[in-house]
Amino acid sequence: MVSALTNARRHIAVIGAGPAGLMAAEVLAEAGHAVTVYERMPSPARKFLIAGRGGLNLTHSEPLDLFLSRYGGNSAAIRKAVEDFPPERLVAWAHGLGQETFTGSSGRIFPRAMKSSPLLRAWLKRLENLGVLLKTRHTWTGFAANHDVVFATPGAVSLHVAHDAVVLALGGASWPRLGSDGGWVSILKTAGAGITPLSPANSGVLIEWSNILAGRFAGQPLKRIAVTAGGVTRRGEAMITRTGLEGGVIYALSRDIRSALGDTGCTSLTIDLKPGMSLEDLTGRLSRPRGAQPLTNFLRKAASLEAAAISLLREPGPLPSQPAALAGRIKALPLTIIGVAGLDRAISTAGGVQLTDLTENFMLKPRPGVFVAGEMLDWEAPTGGYLLQASFATGHAAAKGVLDWLHRQSLSGEQLE
Repeated sequence: MVSALTNARRHIAVIGAGPAGLMAAEVLAEAGHAVTVYERMPSPARKFLIAGRGGLNLTHSEPLDLFLSRYGGNSAAIRKAVEDFPPERLVAWAHGLGQETFTGSSGRIFPRAMKSSPLLRAWLKRLENLGVLLKTRHTWTGFAANHDVVFATPGAVSLHVAHDAVVLALGGASWPRLGSDGGWVSILKTAGAGITPLSPANSGVLIEWSNILAGRFAGQPLKRIAVTAGGVTRRGEAMITRTGLEGGVIYALSRDIRSALGDTGCTSLTIDLKPGMSLEDLTGRLSRPRGAQPLTNFLRKAASLEAAAISLLREPGPLPSQPAALAGRIKALPLTIIGVAGLDRAISTAGGVQLTDLTENFMLKPRPGVFVAGEMLDWEAPTGGYLLQASFATGHAAAKGVLDWLHRQSLSGEQLE
């Protein structure tokens, strides 16, 4: 027989007002609990809003088994959360907020509004109607001796909050000016949680360009290329920056590049500037008589290369004079990587709370009643909808974990204080 305490209204603190935290708050409030969301910034979901500036990529339409494979390493718990809250459920959730979606040619799924602000406004209104309280400018500083959560508030006032359960969703440490600065790491280490060091994911790479390339071609795209790093090849686009390369094809290789950098801090990648053309075909094109035209014009016409790509070809040294060797450089241009862009430029964060320190319901083993969701967890994935999907899904999973834990506590007759 279920105890009368099972359905009692409990007070739950959600710390962090990004997608994971707000999703947890919604699930918990719909279950009838009193939920307060605490956010250290003046307004919620700042990184979520920035992500929507170029078109909010919510998720992806590819088959679920392929989708789940994007979460590599020891991410079984993340894959399970996504299985339980898959892309179709996320899309249906967005539709429920009045935000219709569409699938792009790449399979990525976007809100038809192509930005996040209408979705966030509708979401915050729903949470308000559910009775969720949002308190901004509250910076979490840890736990009190009596297990209260403690916040620094405006005016340097320390606030102690009693709770029945806590969901931590403070993000990683990428783009810290938007709110997630990794300040929680030392707190959770002190609490006994295992933390994998935070590092940049989906980040650009650092390359020592010549002054000519950095000065003339920073900001220029490299379209329809293939990049190989650490034995892995990806196709896509990149952008030349003054300090290296950024863009989707580079981000997709960031895990492999970090691994290849290892302790030496130096590795290499190769770029195929014409992946749709065979080496033999390209050699044939470059074997045509050049006449009096400059080499740049010849390469532009014979190999359909843009000026930025032609300049890039010169970075390893003078261009080969023989057609076969020149074609070989176009098909496998070697570049030396001296590092990756910092967390302030990374799209996401690798590392975080080790999944082995969590129960299957995302509760911290050394801290019963405290659950963790989102980018705080030790997982990573490429761009393309996988990051947001897992943030929403782990927020949903952590909230379900809270409900299950409260139910079990009630059945056992324990006091939740």
